Amino acid sequence: MHRTNLMDVPEEQSLFFSTPQRPEGRDTSGMVKNFVLDTNVLLHDPHSLNRFENNHVFIPVEVLSELDRFKNEQSERGANARTVHRFLNQIFGHNAKSVIKGAPTAGGGSVCILVNDALDAAKLSPAMKRFLKIFPDQERMDHRIIGACLALQEREKAPTILVTKDLNMQLKGLAIGLTCQDYLNDKVSVKDAEGYDMRSIIIESHELQRFGSAREIHLETARTGAMEINEYVLLKASDEKLLPARHIGEGNFIRLNIPQSLQMPRGIELRPANPGQQCFLDALLDPEISLITCYGQAGTGKTLMAVAAGLYLTGLHTFSGMTVSRPVVAMGDTLGFLPGTLNEKMHPWLQSIYDAFEVLLPLNPPKTKENSKPSSERKKQQQHHQHAQPAQTVPGAPNGQHPIVKPYEQLMARGLLEIEALCYIRGRSIPDRFFVLDEAQQLTPLEAKTVVTRMSKGSKLVMVGDPAQIDNPYVDSRSNGLVYTRNRLRGQSITAHISLSKGERSPLAEMGASMM
Repeated sequence: MHRTNLMDVPEEQSLFFSTPQRPEGRDTSGMVKNFVLDTNVLLHDPHSLNRFENNHVFIPVEVLSELDRFKNEQSERGANARTVHRFLNQIFGHNAKSVIKGAPTAGGGSVCILVNDALDAAKLSPAMKRFLKIFPDQERMDHRIIGACLALQEREKAPTILVTKDLNMQLKGLAIGLTCQDYLNDKVSVKDAEGYDMRSIIIESHELQRFGSAREIHLETARTGAMEINEYVLLKASDEKLLPARHIGEGNFIRLNIPQSLQMPRGIELRPANPGQQCFLDALLDPEISLITCYGQAGTGKTLMAVAAGLYLTGLHTFSGMTVSRPVVAMGDTLGFLPGTLNEKMHPWLQSIYDAFEVLLPLNPPKTKENSKPSSERKKQQQHHQHAQPAQTVPGAPNGQHPIVKPYEQLMARGLLEIEALCYIRGRSIPDRFFVLDEAQQLTPLEAKTVVTRMSKGSKLVMVGDPAQIDNPYVDSRSNGLVYTRNRLRGQSITAHISLSKGERSPLAEMGASMM
């Protein structure tokens, strides 16, 4: 059975008694509740036992059996299982009574192991008889956990809730009269995960004209509403003229500081196509912003703009190089084992990045000052380069045939561009790199935390994705790593968020994203 979620929490991390971020069991009536946790909740967040305030948390003994299956894995899932085991051993100690009666948690509640004795009773209750009739297969852990929750509900007066990230298990629990819910601690509000339109602020025409010339303007909170630092807005006059702006705090807005275009080293010249891309480019080029999160539907240019900014800044030696990665989560069936080196294995998963590189760095770049030199001078330079760095022949190719080396492959050979597999990122410290994390909505919150905490001095992290397109079965539009990172770090002076809403790929792609 595989109902778990891969999380990335360092084993040495000791957060057993950390302050809850948004407690699960908050109830305005003050009524204490009983929460029964499924295995996938503990593997999703191994510190979830302290997220339920003063409520009682029950772990079915079957969950311990499932955790035992994963504890030896050299993976995020195995690390999380070991984290849960260490926490339970620490909180229970060697006191057998506390295992059954309960041990106190940081929020004032308790945690204990739940053993279901109701099935062994001489006289089964009507509810248990109905349960066994509906789910006669008691060898399945799902059914045994549901049975333990049902027995607790019959035994206790306080409301009993089954917490699981398995939607099918929620449906089974509802079918026999249980209250079921998803693990909500890392979910953001709906308004923070949906809607990609940028905020517009209406100002007078003369104010917009003054802002255009002075490059800054102050607006009272009564006119703008609550604003975050580094929030991007559109200042719009009554005659539909507009200028994008960035809020720098206390009602002060500044114009974007961006060039008219980005000239790729030996590549094309890229211009932002709409105000949203202009705001994104401003954040990408700002040396004071270390983390950028970007939402955007397919075709809005989020990946292309991020890669272009990385190439541009690497060419200016602002960073020592660029690193790109994305979660290895497939849409539909996978192709199975992929042979080759790390770069060869990651190539299919990073094809969207390579597509962006091929657009920005074509084999035959347009004419620039560099390649518009007289043909005789270019020919001498080419001959000198060929003598200095002879091309390698393709294995098995006819004599004299040389491979076509793409421009981004040359960057990889020089160490200016690297492909990073997220499964190997734990424990790393990444300094002075422009790090692009594509499809970040496929990450779990703790995986996202691991990536953010790998960034060392001088590095910039750009997380892009579409919360509406998720293939990871154990996160959704409100609980994935991209929206979680944005929600937890919003309003900080070194972070910025941009939402792109206008598609630029093609009219067909824009139509499909908005109407399908």
